[in-house]
Amino acid sequence: MNHVRSNGGPAEDDRGPIIEAPPVLFEIADLGWDDPVLESYGDAGKIALYSSKFSELTVVPPFKYSYGGRIRRFQGVNQLRWVTDVLRAKPFSKSGWISLTAPGERQDAVPCLTALAFRLREGRLVMTATFRSQNALTCYLNYVPLRSIQCEVADDLEVSCGAMRIFVDVPHIYAVDVPAVDDILRLSERDELSEGESLPGPAGRSGRDLDRLRPDRGQRAS
Repeated sequence: MNHVRSNGGPAEDDRGPIIEAPPVLFEIADLGWDDPVLESYGDAGKIALYSSKFSELTVVPPFKYSYGGRIRRFQGVNQLRWVTDVLRAKPFSKSGWISLTAPGERQDAVPCLTALAFRLREGRLVMTATFRSQNALTCYLNYVPLRSIQCEVADDLEVSCGAMRIFVDVPHIYAVDVPAVDDILRLSERDELSEGESLPGPAGRSGRDLDRLRPDRGQRAS
């Protein structure tokens, strides 16, 4: 959010005016619904809805696509199983890349998350998620389910989870949300959680601690 507010400018979107910023690449060492930043500033009421976009194979309204379906049953292929087989056969492989888009997509249903890349490096599974566009205010609602996907593949390969890298080509916030974003940034500065700082956490833990990634755990936070 700070990146968009500091570096963004006015642009248009189907849902109205936005503030649009240059592309951004960053890395998350570890993440769960128990993250203190999410517990302080997240919207617990949306956790189950957004998590269903990754867990359900069919489209869940109001979404126009299902990440779960595209990851686990895209054109008849379970892509997680495929990528696990690739890395199990060749741990050094750079081909562990799956796409969530297809040629000729309906223009109003092109997913924001376009690809996931998995690599085994130094005994850990690293994952890169590529987004064509992302709302910086609600992006965390995708990041924790994505971390659970990474942990699932790591468990299947019997390795620990490494970093989760995120590339967003068009990070933005909606103009109508600017007051809410500014309130969060003001509160985060008060709590010394501004950009460039991080909270201590257990980086590199095994993916087997899946309870902290479950939606119901997040809903218990207030």
